[in-house]
This record gives sequence, C-alpha cells and structure tokens, in this order.
Amino acid sequence: MHHHAASHDPVLVALSILIAALASYTALDLATRMRAASGRARRSWLAAAAIAMGGGIWSMHFVGMLAFSLPGIEISYDSFLTLLSLVIPIVVAAAAFTVVGRRPQALLASGFAMGLGISGMHYTGMAAMRMAALIQYDPRWVVASILIAISASIVALWLAFRNTNAVQRLFAGLVMGLAISGMHYAAMQGAMFVPTSTMARQAGHLGVGQAPLAFLLAGITIMILSIGIAAAVYDRASAERAQREADALRRSEERFRLLVEGIVDHAIFMLDPDGRVGNWNLGARRLMGYGDDIVGTSYAIFHTEEDCAAEAPARALVEAEREGKSAIEGWRVRKDGSRFWAEATIVAIRNESGAIAGFAKIVRDVSERRRAQEALDRAREALMMSQKMETIGQLTGGVAHDFNNLLAAVLGSLELLKKRLPTGDPKVQRLVENAMQGAARGASLTQRMLAFARKQHLKPAVVDVGELVRGMASLLKFEAGIAVETRFPMHLPKVKVDANQLELAILNLAVNARDAMPDGGLITISAHEEQGEGGPSSSGYVVLSVSDTGCGMSEEILKHAQEPFFTTKGVGKGTGLGLSMVHGLAEQSGGRLVLKSRPGEGTTADIWLPIAEATAEPDPRTAAPAPVARASRQLSVLVVDDDLLVLENTAAMLEDLGHIVVEARSGDEALALLRRTRTVDLVVTDYAMPGMTGLQLAGAIAAERPETVILLSTGYADLPSDARSSLPRLAKPFDQAALAKAIEAAMGEEEQAGSVVAFRPKSA
Repeated sequence: MHHHAASHDPVLVALSILIAALASYTALDLATRMRAASGRARRSWLAAAAIAMGGGIWSMHFVGMLAFSLPGIEISYDSFLTLLSLVIPIVVAAAAFTVVGRRPQALLASGFAMGLGISGMHYTGMAAMRMAALIQYDPRWVVASILIAISASIVALWLAFRNTNAVQRLFAGLVMGLAISGMHYAAMQGAMFVPTSTMARQAGHLGVGQAPLAFLLAGITIMILSIGIAAAVYDRASAERAQREADALRRSEERFRLLVEGIVDHAIFMLDPDGRVGNWNLGARRLMGYGDDIVGTSYAIFHTEEDCAAEAPARALVEAEREGKSAIEGWRVRKDGSRFWAEATIVAIRNESGAIAGFAKIVRDVSERRRAQEALDRAREALMMSQKMETIGQLTGGVAHDFNNLLAAVLGSLELLKKRLPTGDPKVQRLVENAMQGAARGASLTQRMLAFARKQHLKPAVVDVGELVRGMASLLKFEAGIAVETRFPMHLPKVKVDANQLELAILNLAVNARDAMPDGGLITISAHEEQGEGGPSSSGYVVLSVSDTGCGMSEEILKHAQEPFFTTKGVGKGTGLGLSMVHGLAEQSGGRLVLKSRPGEGTTADIWLPIAEATAEPDPRTAAPAPVARASRQLSVLVVDDDLLVLENTAAMLEDLGHIVVEARSGDEALALLRRTRTVDLVVTDYAMPGMTGLQLAGAIAAERPETVILLSTGYADLPSDARSSLPRLAKPFDQAALAKAIEAAMGEEEQAGSVVAFRPKSA
C-alpha cells in the first residue's frame, strides 16, 4: 500500500485548538505583567510567559497527535524525544521574549527563530511516534506549516510588547490559537504513513490509550494555564490597587503641598532629628528671607545670639522629643538681621517603631499682637494711674477743704486779735504778724492742693514770673545733691496766666528735672523775652525755662513726652500727666510748651506765655492789703456753717464790721430761725454741710423769702449744676476784707451772678 488513510478524533481536535487559544491568551497576559515588572519579578514573569507559550503549544501539539489515529496501527511515543519536543518551544519562546524585550528592533529575527523552533518542536514530536509505519512528508505542506509558525510567532511577540486590554488579548489569543493549530494540522496534512510489518510487530505491545492520555494532558495544561492567568489577574489587580493607592497618595501629597505652600503667614519647617532644615514652605521663605541654601543648616540660625548662647534651640528639641510638643514665644532673626517677635511650635514626628524621624516647626510673626498687648497693658496701667490720681485728687480736695475751714478760723481770729491788741507792745504785734503770715502760707498751700485736685476756681491774671518763682522757694528744695538756680532779668514783662496753675507747672517741671538727675545736678529756672512768631500775642512772649543737667531724652521719647500718661519712670513712679498739664496750661494761656533734649546733655522745657496788656487785671495776691473800715450800712446777717470754729470766726468778723449776726449750725436750724425772725437782710452759708447743702438751703429760702440775699461760702470751684449755682460766692479761706467786699458786692449787685470773691494771700 502506498500510504495509510489516517483520521482525527474531532473532540480531541477541538480540545487542542482550545489549548492553543488558551495558551496564546495566557502568554500574552503574562507578557503584560513582564513589561510592568523589573528585576527578578520581570524574569519570573518572562519565564512564566515562555512556559505558557512553549508549553501550551507543545500541549496543543501532543493532544493533536493523540487525536490522530491510523486504522489497525497502534501508536506510542518515545519519552526522550517527547520531552525534547517540550523543551524546544519553551527555550525558544524564552529566548525570543528576552531578545525582543531588550531590543525591540529584533522582532522579525526573533519571530523567525521562534517559528523555526515551534516547527522543530512539531517534527521532533512526530519523530517521537512509535508505530508500524513509515512517515513521509509533502514539502509543500512542510513549508506552509513553517511559514504559519513563523507568522504566528512574530505576531505573538509583537502583541506581547504592546499595551492591550483584556478583550484585545482574548481576540488575539483566539486568532493565534487557530493559527498555531493550523500550523499543526497543516503539517499533519502533509504527512504520509506507509505501514511496515516489522514496525507492526515492534509496536504490538504498546498499551497506553490515546484518548485518556490526551484528556489527562489537556486537563493538566488547562489547569496550569488557568493558574497562570489567575496569577496574572491577581498581580494585575494588586498592581492596579497599588497604582490607585500611589495615585491617591500622590494626590494627597500634592494637596498637602499646595496647602502648605499656600500658607504664607505661617513658616513651616521640616527638621531632621539633629535639628537641620530639610524642607520648608513659601511662608518660611517670605518670613525668614532665606532661599534653598538654608537646607541642611541648623535651625538655630533663626535664633538670637542670646538664645544660642543659652542653648535654647537644643532645649526646645529635647522638650519636643520628651513631651511631643514644644511651644514658646521669643525673638527670631531674619536673614537681613532684623528681629521679630515669634510664636514657635515644634512637634516631634515618629516612625512606626516609635523612633524620632524628625520635627515639624511652625513659626508665626506675632509682633503686631505683642505691640497691641503692650499698648493695652500701657493703657491699663494708665487707667489705673488715672484712677489713682483721681482718688488722690479727691482726697487732696477733701483735706484742703477741711484745712481751709481751719485757716479761715485762724486768720479771722488773728485779724480780730490784732485789732484788739495794745499798740504799745511791738513784740506782741510782731508775733501776731508772724502767725498771720504762717496762716497765709497755709492758705497758699491749700490753693495749690485745690489746683492739683481741680477744685479751685482758676482765673488768669497779671503775674510777675520772677516774684512767683521766688515765692516758691520753699517748694523747690530737694535733696542735697540737687541745686536750684534762678536767673531773671531786671525788667521782665509780666504775663497773663493763672498763678496757681503756673506754680504747679513749674513744680512739675522741677520734679521731672530732679528725677532725671539721680546722681545730683543743677536745675536752672530762667526767663527771657521773645517776639511772637505768628502767635496770638502781638506784644510778644515771656519764655520761662526749666533746665537740668540730667540724662536727657532720645528723639523717639521726645515725640511722645507731652502725650497724656506717657512716662519713662516705671509703674508707681510717675503719672504721665505732668508735661501734658503743662502743655495744656500753655495752650489755654495763648502760648505753647517747647521741649529740647539730647541724651546725656540734659533737658530744657520752655513755657511760652503771652505778655500781659496794661489793662489786664493784676494778680490780687501781689496787691497790698487795704485797711478794713466798718460797713456803711448795718445788716441783719444769718451765718450758717457746720464747723463751730468757722461759724464763730465769721460771726465775729461780721460783728466787727458793725452787722447784727444770727448763727445756725445746719440748714434745718437756719430755716427755723428764719421763720422766727422777721428781718434777715443777708444769709452767709457754707456749701458742704451734712443733711442739707448750701444750695439746697438757698432753694428753700428762695421759696419762702425770695427777697433775702444769699452769699455762698465754699472752698470748691466746681458745684453741681443747679438753679442756685449762680449765687455770689466767697472762697474759703477768707479774711475780713474779702468778707466785706463780698457782702458789698452781693448787696449792691456790683458783680455778675456767680462771681467769686477770693482771699489771695500775699506770697511770702
């Protein structure tokens, strides 16, 4: 027989095609993992893809061979050649994958070699067949099968190194499976089998069934390929999950970076465990002034030299490591050397094992907040000092008022005593004069106290500055190391100013000069005439100067020296009101206050006061006292005062003037006396009395006897707003002359309502 008719089991043929398609898909799928990996993982995936491709093709070939049968001839396979046919496709597939993976331009050569290897696998497997027949091949089918194998190999390598999705790989696997199967069955079509008796006898004892072996091989192959696909799918899922996590982490890091970079008012530093700068944000660049050159430098460069000498940066890191956080405030230094007050927080960063991985430091410029807090503290201190001064002023006013009552009794009694003393004893007269002079000085002191407490009626008058300063000699005596010198020209014009306020201003300036010379020095009080420079005074000014040889003031302090509550003496050592009071007096008097000072050279305060015109009212304190004559008209006078000494003294002076006096010690008693007395021409009443004030008494008297004249005697300048607050007033303490003048003015209506007749003791 020329050749033997062969047949194929259709089930096994279909199974072989399925194996080829599955192997192609698996190889392509594993190749995608090979491209996504590197190093050992890449080599592992390459080996898996080569085994899937080569082993799958061999399995397809072997199942296809098991599907082949010759009627009457049993077929078996040589173990060595069968194993060799398995190794050949795996090796050539691995080599082709490796070459193309490294050199993509070698695709055609690698595909050609791989195709020849697959064809060699097929014909080696054919050679492994043991049967009672000889095999002959049709050259045309041999060439066709080789071309199919080469083409399928080239396509497989091309697809293995391209990005394909699962659907594309599935379609490509199906097409390649058909191509590889086509290669096998094309080669089988070109094979011719010629039976021989010798071979038949040799193969007579073969006992392995083809179908069971084919199914077993196919099952193992499919299981292996399925495991490979599952591994690829799992790895791809893991890779995609890792990629998603990496993308999420990258987006999170990007958002965090944008957030950190977007914070421009906070400087954020990342420090290594040694305190060196590893990274920082834009806010840190703007706040500190450094560039990238700061990276790797110790963060102590931001601290002052004092902090570095005290090892404050190292202590802050130790505290943050121990407590987890360190928060402090202090001075920090920019690159240009400028300082700012910073709020700094250092937070320790630990790794999973709990060891210190570094520190995060946040710095914020809080200079404005500190300045606001300091201003608030100064305002609070100023308020406390203002309240303290208000309390002192009220206390001073109360003491001065009570002292005024005592002085009124002393002055009045001495004046009446002087009239009754015999004129032949000059020594007794001199003693009474001394007592009256001492009382006058006491009256001057109470007026200064009332001026300080803002409870004295202030009235500008013509004042001789030289005489006023000489009259203050007893007030300008300081400790032994402080000398006071006065310098006044012979003919200095007089000025128009309130004398008591000017005394208080000079005293304030002298005390400031004393405080500026803790080690002693010279205070010079002088005055000179200056022409006006566009001011309100057309006749010029007298410049009263108070100079010292003390520490002086800087330009910055000099700018604020006249502001209320500004002081450099510390809490409890100065009110901050002295210079502002002097400034206010000068402005209200039509002048100004000028301060000149240099550090280490002392300070000069110039009070510019306008020169008084010839028609101005002279200072009553400098006028010579005129003798007091008896009143030309006898009056019936009701005297009301809660102080018995003042009451008796006032009554005695009125009786000495020739008036008829009735005394009352309270408002209620005065009203009762008025109701029992027909004729009362004048009521002289104190203002501050318990139960009923002088104004309240005046209101009650006006309601019952509106024709009665009322004279209010008080030591206060400011009285409550009342319908009767415009009554004529007599300022305490007063002498007999002031009392007579006030009565004459009240009865004759020579002065406007609300005018004050004051006792002005001559300065001693």
